[in-house]
Amino acid sequence: MFYYRVVKRKLFPILFLLFLFPGICEANPEIAVVQSIRVKPYEEAIKGFVSVCNAGIKRVVLSELRGADALRKIKDMGPEMVLAIGSDALSIAKRIKGTPIVYVMVLNPQSRLSGEENIRGVSMNIPPKQQLTALLRAVPHVKTVGLLYNPKRTGRFVREAQETVLGIGINLVAREIYSPKDAPSLIMDMKEQIDVFWMLPDITVITPQTVEFLLLFSLENNIPLLTFSDKYVEAGAFMSTGIDAFDMGRQAGEIASKILSGTDLKNVQHVGARRLVVSTNLMVARKLGINVDMAMDLGTGSSQKIIRQAQMVN
Repeated sequence: MFYYRVVKRKLFPILFLLFLFPGICEANPEIAVVQSIRVKPYEEAIKGFVSVCNAGIKRVVLSELRGADALRKIKDMGPEMVLAIGSDALSIAKRIKGTPIVYVMVLNPQSRLSGEENIRGVSMNIPPKQQLTALLRAVPHVKTVGLLYNPKRTGRFVREAQETVLGIGINLVAREIYSPKDAPSLIMDMKEQIDVFWMLPDITVITPQTVEFLLLFSLENNIPLLTFSDKYVEAGAFMSTGIDAFDMGRQAGEIASKILSGTDLKNVQHVGARRLVVSTNLMVARKLGINVDMAMDLGTGSSQKIIRQAQMVN
């Protein structure tokens, strides 16, 4: 009898917790994490994801499968959710029906999706207003910005940019491009019209040859180059407005947590990156006659990275 009373006293708090939180003893949901390769930005996104989403993770690295059927491997896992990191992973994962899919580190995801109801995620596209505001804080005298874009790839972004500039006093010279070979002539045609060239993450424009041409064009014509990755800042661009991979992972984790907690997918939205990381090349800034304020206010949710020494195109 004494033993029964002791056991009862010990079990009662546990039973009480189970009554309040019926899922407390359930195993963590299992998520298949699909990525093309192991690179630092992807790994940072995964760290951000697991920091907010309490789930078991199983990795599928496409480059390590050695010809195995990636789709079959994912399906055999029977995950409750798939986290697709990068465009290649999303292209494979979107073929899975009936399982929630969350994507992250994907540029222009809407151009890859066809209205799939089981997919939500975080785009790498940073709103034009954030990028242009950061540019104006660094170079207040800018009046006209030029860019090239393929309407099928970055048309939606450019339309948003065209609406944005109306409210911040900038003129936008946007030229359509359908082949990388046309880039040099289109860029040269803008030379006398623009104060800054804005390099968008559009694969019709971004080729090794075009990037090299743009870096030379910038320095030879004293026209700052605004880009989307600090690797181009290290190569000789003036400024980049990039993403924070860890924070994007956190955003994806927040979306996943909502879905796993039972929120209807209809009430979960696709979102864009919320944190802006501005990188500036001081060597290029000096060459262009731009005085960079290293303490400038970039606005809420933004941070600044100063690249003091960088390789420059001569």
